Amino acid sequence: MRLLKKLSVAELECKANHIRKQIVEVAVRNGAGHIAPSLSCVDILTALYYSVLNISGDPQWGKRDRLVFSKAHGCYGLYAILADIGFVNKKDWNSFYKCSALTGCVEKNIGIGLEASCGALGHGLPIAVGISFGAKIQNQAFHTYCIVGDGEMQEGSNWEAIQFAVKHKLSNLTVIIDHNKLQAMDHLEQILTPEGANNDLQKKMKAFGFKVKTCAGHNIKHIVSAINGWIKSRNNLNAPQALIANTIKGYGLFCMENVPKFHFCLPTEAELKIGNRYE
Repeated sequence: MRLLKKLSVAELECKANHIRKQIVEVAVRNGAGHIAPSLSCVDILTALYYSVLNISGDPQWGKRDRLVFSKAHGCYGLYAILADIGFVNKKDWNSFYKCSALTGCVEKNIGIGLEASCGALGHGLPIAVGISFGAKIQNQAFHTYCIVGDGEMQEGSNWEAIQFAVKHKLSNLTVIIDHNKLQAMDHLEQILTPEGANNDLQKKMKAFGFKVKTCAGHNIKHIVSAINGWIKSRNNLNAPQALIANTIKGYGLFCMENVPKFHFCLPTEAELKIGNRYE
């Protein structure tokens, strides 16, 4: 079975910029609004698919690592990457939001690398926990990764799943939190996160029993290093892991970065001319 090539850090950085550029071009051309939540997790997805995940050219390979993408409305980067590695038809990606088989939120289709339907936020992590538990009791060696948004971490179903994962010592599960500090149209502190609560998610995940690390979510070297540290010590881990990646919503387009209105809002030509980080 041919495993996908692992890229160097420099190659990963170039790939992430290429993916960012694709997201903006396809989304603006086709009128797809969830650009900002897609941009915040590009570096995370790039690190996983081109350096961390044990995957082959066959999206249904039984020994593949699983990635459950829970923040499903921010899926544009995922689609771009799956098209880049040959799982998704490039025509479907280029026509996304027009006449494409790809949907606005992720729908399960293992044949093209989509492991779970996650349209309602708060469902992906419980699904990932179930996959991890099933792998453990069947002595399967694959690892499960789950990308969640910090806003959806308010869902009670996530915390039930977190307790289950710790109870059953699911060391074959890594949760990556895209911590961009914005939820839909406002900042987390204006919704449920207590004002001035420093390291709120870190403290909660540690209190529940996860192994926890934080990283700069737009520094691919840091992301890869943090996850590889767990991979190297996997035989000695007895708990699930959580990587809290500090990101910026809309990262890559200067007009969008950390601006709540762009959760589902297309930039104007004038806003696009303000500049970007990928060219």
